[in-house]
Amino acid sequence: MSVLLTDIGELTTHTDEHGTVHDAALVIEHGRIAWIGSAAKAPTADAREDLGGRAVLPGWVDSHTHLVSMGDRAEEFIDRMAGRPYEAGGIMRTVEATRAATDDELRARAGWLRDEAYRGGTTTIEAKTGYGLDVETEERLARISAEHAGVVTYLGAHVVPAGTDRRDYLDLVTGPMLTAVAPHADYVDVFCEQGAFGVEESREVLEAGRAAGLGLKVHGNQLGESGGVQLAVELGATSVDHCNHLAPADVDALAGSTTVATLLPACDLSTRQPFPPARALLDAGATVAIASNCNPGSSFTTSMAFCVATAVLQQHLTLEEALWAATVGGAKALGRDGTDDAVGRIAVGGRADLHALDAPTARHLAYRPGTPLTHKVWKDGQPR
Repeated sequence: MSVLLTDIGELTTHTDEHGTVHDAALVIEHGRIAWIGSAAKAPTADAREDLGGRAVLPGWVDSHTHLVSMGDRAEEFIDRMAGRPYEAGGIMRTVEATRAATDDELRARAGWLRDEAYRGGTTTIEAKTGYGLDVETEERLARISAEHAGVVTYLGAHVVPAGTDRRDYLDLVTGPMLTAVAPHADYVDVFCEQGAFGVEESREVLEAGRAAGLGLKVHGNQLGESGGVQLAVELGATSVDHCNHLAPADVDALAGSTTVATLLPACDLSTRQPFPPARALLDAGATVAIASNCNPGSSFTTSMAFCVATAVLQQHLTLEEALWAATVGGAKALGRDGTDDAVGRIAVGGRADLHALDAPTARHLAYRPGTPLTHKVWKDGQPR
């Protein structure tokens, strides 16, 4: 069955062929985009839906979340707002709650967050493990993540559990834990940071993941100049995420590489970390993505629209740059751009992952921050 979406006031495609189209229409057929063009020239279809002049853009691609986790750390958030600095050690509170949860409880929590994200226009979600830190729970998190997210990342190297020998834990992460999780995962990640893992420890984790057939990601330079960015570039990681503390050499390294710098604006607000130098990264030619980092401790939101608005209002991105980073940039950070399974663009033959706004243009996402603007979402051509 084909469906014609017409009277689109502004269609953002992120393609060279169509760019931004006004007074537009498109046809969905078999979950794919079959036609794009002027509403006046639209072909017939089996069904027709008039969008009343609303803006349509690709569904958000949220390339960094911790979707499968448990617990509530609101008290810790309030303490941070009162001046207590963010520390990675709070991760263990979420680990304790997550380990204690049943599979059904984890599924219910992940499903709630996934559906909330869908209602806000997100159509592709990455989910990390990292709140298990033992073989059994990490395997559970990866398996349940695969049920709820399009991309799964193994983050056994989140922190070293209290009372555990570092060497023993690294052997576990790169050995039995990796073996258990790898069948469910697409990427391996490591928190390369003071209080977590050093550069050489991180290298060991990433190389073990690569040998197991996983792509590479890095949590890097969130709390300081940890060396995570340089390591990510050296190893050809698909992305390095956070990037709050960058030296000029880090910016240059990212600009000269294919590694995506993933920025997490909601996390930076919640932890009161300095924002990454987004303007400098873009001006240097680096590829930038925007993601939510949804997790109970440092960024408990699924709202990509909030992240986009924050990037515009606080990080000096143009609206067009922020939209691209939250769609195509996220796709690049997941290795899902330029493939048959590409996301983040609206292109003939591509997936019909669409986000219609209760607004005439996408500019309203930053012009009216905090206002729920999602009118309707399609995933693979089906309304969500």
